[in-house]
Amino acid sequence: MSKSIRLSEDAYERLAAHKREGETFSDVVLRLAGERSLIEIAGILSDDEADAMRAAVEERRARREEDLESVADEMRGA
Repeated sequence: MSKSIRLSEDAYERLAAHKREGETFSDVVLRLAGERSLIEIAGILSDDEADAMRAAVEERRARREEDLESVADEMRGA
């Protein structure tokens, strides 16, 4: 399904300036918008990769919490 939109000449020229060879204007808009739907990124990691990513995030959260506690202790004069 497609939708039609109106653009001013200036907006059209700016959009056209960002257009790469082989891209449609829809491609340009999606690239410049910089957002992906969850459907597009679902399944890009294997189960092992997802588990490793989860573990890395948890480890970083734990280190950040320790760092914050350390700063809080310093501020309290402990």
